[in-house]
Amino acid sequence: MDVGNIYAMSAIAIGLLIGLPALGTAIGFGVLGGKFLEGIARQPELGGMLMGRMFLVAALVDAFAAVSIAMGLILLYAGNPLVTAAMNVVQ
Repeated sequence: MDVGNIYAMSAIAIGLLIGLPALGTAIGFGVLGGKFLEGIARQPELGGMLMGRMFLVAALVDAFAAVSIAMGLILLYAGNPLVTAAMNVVQ
């Protein structure tokens, strides 16, 4: 396998690492907001407690996406370790 193929497959992996978490986060926030509104509609007196828990879950949903996006950006800009390993094998 040459270095060009490694760059090409890395580009696909970077696109997936950045794109899929954004899609998952959007779906997660949509479901979370819908369930929050359902809970408020059923029991309005629990609004404060439900809002606090909603923000906690929203932070967790966003954190998982942020980790994956950071991994993709590191792979893109901080030097690809796969290319370095391939160059060491070639030499």
